[in-house]
Amino acid sequence: MAARTILAKQLSKIRRPLESPCACRKLYSTAAGCLKVGYVPEHFSTPLFFAQSEGYYQDVGLSPEFKPFLTGTGDMIKALKEKNIDIAVGLTEGWVAGLGNRRAEYKIVGTYVQSPLRWAISTGDNREDIQSIAELQGKRFGVSRLGSGSYVMAFVLARQQGWPGNPPVSFNILGTFKNLRATVRDREADAFMWEYFTSKKYYDNHEIKYIGSIYTPIRWPSWTITAADSLINTEPKTKTIGKFFSAVNKGIQHFRTNPEKAVDYISTNLDYTAEDAREWMKTVNFADDVSVVDRSVIINKTFNILHDANVIENAEGVDTKAFVIDTPAFRG
Repeated sequence: MAARTILAKQLSKIRRPLESPCACRKLYSTAAGCLKVGYVPEHFSTPLFFAQSEGYYQDVGLSPEFKPFLTGTGDMIKALKEKNIDIAVGLTEGWVAGLGNRRAEYKIVGTYVQSPLRWAISTGDNREDIQSIAELQGKRFGVSRLGSGSYVMAFVLARQQGWPGNPPVSFNILGTFKNLRATVRDREADAFMWEYFTSKKYYDNHEIKYIGSIYTPIRWPSWTITAADSLINTEPKTKTIGKFFSAVNKGIQHFRTNPEKAVDYISTNLDYTAEDAREWMKTVNFADDVSVVDRSVIINKTFNILHDANVIENAEGVDTKAFVIDTPAFRG
């Protein structure tokens, strides 16, 4: 009973996801220590929450403002370009696709989740006409937006299945996960791809149906960290990115050493059951040091696979070496 009381007191500090201690009215301000951070409000964001609730950002002089992006990586690419955020934590394939297609004003600067992502393929629970992945050939995929992980991985799936055509699948841009679930039931789309544990609750309540799943190819790190070019240019003076990394590393360590606190947080504040949170925690491997990026994986492997799957429209003249900035200056 005493242990539960202590846990409740600890959790009381983080009941409201990523409350911002400051309101950043413009791009990063060195005077205020304010930093705009884009993230996806899913279970993977838990160490970011812990870094805030435990005061790790404040310890290094940062007051981050966290901006949730329900539609994922594609929208964060746009926000970085428009200078609405400074740093973003998102899906590796989305970042690389944006860089490869020359739509980016950011660089990959860190690794957040080392383990690959399990992409579940779903349709409406009422769709008796779809029972297998093979039956999705020629069908319409719902995606959150062009350039998002759900969009990129539909190409990868089509390539793995050997489906012809350019593009090999058609798309319906639907925005949120909620919209994706609704439209496969209403037949505005036939299937969509989303992270397995985020989808599982809706398999259990028979809103959607599980068709199959694939992992990110070559098991590349599923989540990486990007920074706007404008912020990178200030790094030698401000060390902002390095400070952010230092705080996130501590948040990850807190996550690892407090598993039940993490389960309680995820099941209370996010859209997961405690049982699913525990199962997910068995599969996820956050980076030991988020400042480290495996250039060979990002540049040589991820880019090549996305190009092979026709996600990268034209690889000619693309300087892949410029995708990643990994220097000791980022290590806080």
